[in-house]
Amino acid sequence: MRKNLVLVGGGHAHMMTLENIGRFVEKGFKVIVIGPSFYHYYSGMGPGMLGGTYRSEDIRFATQDVVQKQGGIFVKDKVVRIDPDKKEVYTKTDHTFSYDVVSFNAGSYVPMQQVLGDQDNIYSVKPIEKLMEAGVKLKKIFAQKKIIVSIVGGGPSSAEIAGNVWQLAKKVNQHMPEIHIFAGKKFMARFSESIRSRIIASLGKRGIQIFETGYVKSIKKDEICLETGETFPTDFIFMALGVKPSTIFEESGLPVGPDKGLLVNKYLQSEKYPEIFGGGDCIYFKDQPLDKVGVYAVRQNPVLLNNLMAKLEGENLEAFDPGPDYLLIFNVGGGLGVFKKRWLVFGGKIAFMIKDFIDRKFMKKFQAIEKLL
Repeated sequence: MRKNLVLVGGGHAHMMTLENIGRFVEKGFKVIVIGPSFYHYYSGMGPGMLGGTYRSEDIRFATQDVVQKQGGIFVKDKVVRIDPDKKEVYTKTDHTFSYDVVSFNAGSYVPMQQVLGDQDNIYSVKPIEKLMEAGVKLKKIFAQKKIIVSIVGGGPSSAEIAGNVWQLAKKVNQHMPEIHIFAGKKFMARFSESIRSRIIASLGKRGIQIFETGYVKSIKKDEICLETGETFPTDFIFMALGVKPSTIFEESGLPVGPDKGLLVNKYLQSEKYPEIFGGGDCIYFKDQPLDKVGVYAVRQNPVLLNNLMAKLEGENLEAFDPGPDYLLIFNVGGGLGVFKKRWLVFGGKIAFMIKDFIDRKFMKKFQAIEKLL
């Protein structure tokens, strides 16, 4: 009986598996990839795309083409539930796919529960397609009038979105907006003062205001209300409140971590259901909670590729090692960045140039697969 491998999502942690679908097919396995888009967009370059540094085609990987050219099956849909006993996944359009081995790289989402009423001109920073929509709309608005753009959230994505909204407005060169960040009690709270001060100074020089007077209680399309009772008018809002893992696992009754991500062991595998694997933002790594950054998904690539094949063939699995401290570079717009690696922290144009080089190299590596097939 032919075995089925189902990949849910075409994100960073599945890149090497997608590159090697032909190997699975040659060995007689049926490969089905289910994703919400024909393309996968690299989130690390999303703010840069919003700011006009990159075109949408610069930051995307042609998932459907890569899958189909190697003999796999691509399904444009969204998985909403899994039955681990029947070994079936269920999609938003009521389709059912059976599996022998399944791997999830289903990503994460930005909570929107504080938004009341009409969501016109309110955009989450994920998925990247929402940033694309927002960028198109903002270019038109910036050409017509001065507005207030608000970013709700106090983490790195707030800084990157704010800086790149400023950059986009500069490129339009008509009406510069007021840009406000609503950062709760402390902007970039989990980062060192050396990082915080550089980002705050960079944004401040461009007139971007950061509010640290309290958390946001409710959001309407034209108003932001804090828990303190203060209200602020606004015309356009980005929701950047941090990300939560896909809801698939909790809703399916699978073992999950404290953040509701799929609970996996050192093999990136569910301990209760050993034919279920996962990587990226949607998992909770039992041995060591991981930051939701792309570097871990990239490091999980070879392990997932090896273990999915090994599970199908009854071979030994390989353990995932999260590895050493990772490089962080924030793109704060205007061709500027803030660089952090262990004890070394600096800001400016060189920091952004390093990020740009690394990101473009990463994309070219995987975009090259499209041309080789």
